[in-house]
Amino acid sequence: MLERIHLAIVQEVEKQGSLTAAADVLCVTQSALSHSMRKLEQQLGTDIWLREGRSLRLTQAGQYLLAVANRVLPQLDLAQERLRQFAQGERGSLRIGMECHPCYQWLLKIVSPYLAAWPDVDVDVKQKFQFGGIGALFGYEIDLLVTPDPLFKPGLRFEPVLDYEQVLVVARHHPLATAAYVKPRQLTQEMLITYPVATDRLDIYNQFLLPAGVTPKRHKTIETTDIMLQMVASGRGVTALPRWLVQEYENKVDVVPVRLGPRGIAKQIFIGAREVDLDTDYLRAFIELARSASENH
Repeated sequence: MLERIHLAIVQEVEKQGSLTAAADVLCVTQSALSHSMRKLEQQLGTDIWLREGRSLRLTQAGQYLLAVANRVLPQLDLAQERLRQFAQGERGSLRIGMECHPCYQWLLKIVSPYLAAWPDVDVDVKQKFQFGGIGALFGYEIDLLVTPDPLFKPGLRFEPVLDYEQVLVVARHHPLATAAYVKPRQLTQEMLITYPVATDRLDIYNQFLLPAGVTPKRHKTIETTDIMLQMVASGRGVTALPRWLVQEYENKVDVVPVRLGPRGIAKQIFIGAREVDLDTDYLRAFIELARSASENH
């Protein structure tokens, strides 16, 4: 019969590279580990590993078992931790993933009142994932995903929490600063500064420049909003950001927002969660707080 220890062994051998190292991590003897896996192979009627000299190579069945382990073990660990929290009267932790660089400052405004309202919940924020935000949700690496570009998949639910407009940001002395709106071709001689995100995920490209068949003169990436806006204010390029974020910097740097096209680019921030977790009170409370705070923004 397939048990949790079998999944843990397959996963740990893959991580550590040998039965001996895996046995040390799992606090069992190598002989006990080997015996457990031989017994499983006999029950299943198939090999999990093939020996190649001193190394082990997963068979097709072993590869499948590893995929199951990587998917199931995080869920079991989370379930065990949640049950422990229930038993001890604790609330637990809320792990939030970010797929939106400028959203970090928006998130800070939500986290502060949330921590005050839910003192028994710890909040952690992650911005890097092994398999992307959606993979992190399915893999139980995070509990919530903040993103402007949701992927609606079975088992996940995304709810809009903030409407905003994506705008071009230029220095106050820039020729485009007084324009009612900017046209795509007007950026062909500009250096466009963006966050380090693939161009196919940047609205300025996929909703504005590429449909018009144009590209900027140069493209430079910068990780931090403050440095990006300082570059723009000094006339060294232009960027695209949410209008609400630009307004927060109006008294700090000499930049102005300009509409992208006559109709602008309307966007939303979404928070995604696993459907099975939506009844968790402190998780649901965060989504509701994010929505109400944004309505008052």
